[in-house]
Amino acid sequence: MEQAAAIILAAGQGSRMQSKKAKVLHELAGLEMVNHAVRSVRLASFEQIIVVIGYQADKVQAVLDGVILAEQKEQLGTGHAVDQCRAILKDFDGPVLVTYGDTPLFRSTTFEQLLQYHTKSGVAATIVTAMFDNPTGYGRIVRGENGDVLGVVEHKDANKEQLQIKEINTGTYCFDNKLLFHYLMQITPQNAQAEYYLPDVLPLMIQGGHRIGGYVLEDATESMGINDRVQLAEAEAILRDRICAHWQRAGVTIVDPKSTWIEWDCQIGQDTVIYPGCFIQKGTIIGQDCVIGPNCRLVEAQIADGVKLESTIISGRVVAKGESIAPFSLMTK
Repeated sequence: MEQAAAIILAAGQGSRMQSKKAKVLHELAGLEMVNHAVRSVRLASFEQIIVVIGYQADKVQAVLDGVILAEQKEQLGTGHAVDQCRAILKDFDGPVLVTYGDTPLFRSTTFEQLLQYHTKSGVAATIVTAMFDNPTGYGRIVRGENGDVLGVVEHKDANKEQLQIKEINTGTYCFDNKLLFHYLMQITPQNAQAEYYLPDVLPLMIQGGHRIGGYVLEDATESMGINDRVQLAEAEAILRDRICAHWQRAGVTIVDPKSTWIEWDCQIGQDTVIYPGCFIQKGTIIGQDCVIGPNCRLVEAQIADGVKLESTIISGRVVAKGESIAPFSLMTK
């Protein structure tokens, strides 16, 4: 597989969050939204990861590590945001992923499969698409007889036939890097917001004789963007289910996944049982054959093999093998 780069757009304010902090700094499962995107891209083995920052740039930069930063000083649209990476990628010749700091549910395997699809297809751009039972409000994917994408029709512009299409544009793409920046120079802000829109490069590419592909997500929920705190909670619940399922497959009994919250970057040993009402936060290490809960909160705790805990809060402490902790205890460092 040839080298690939990734651009993560994270410059916006996110006013609908009704928050004093940038949208991409809100956490899910113990990790900032933007770092979910970075994590998935990194696990998918993209060599260069560029994060475009803007609103509260210093605070967003402070939570990022091991990425290249580009700054969008004025928020003039997604096309303008990507164009801030032009100098960084001027000598790069390969595929480039464009995704968002507020779409934290993409799996790394999805990005890997997208890259393989894009490379094998030999297209100029690949749109990540999803099948929605109710696609109202989304741009529809119009395909030709050979399966290539002929265009994206916005909901408001779609005719009766196009409104029946269930396949939508998620807004995440894979591009040929050289062609992307060539056509970015040609887009104009001829719209109500006077912004440069990244999707406007697609019809220009088609007019230039290039092919556009469409990669359909197996799990449409991966494309979910977070715009307010209702969606933040919905996304957190999806991550909760994924994380619980991961530990169940690894040999941990979780009695009620719906009432069990486990953050990223925890370790849980085989044959441990977790009862309802537990909140296990990042940095926690639980040994084998433990019984946790009901109603425990563990924060960067280290729990030895065979320990039993009930209705206990442990923060930054070690619980040794054979140690007995009375229910309703609070142990902090």
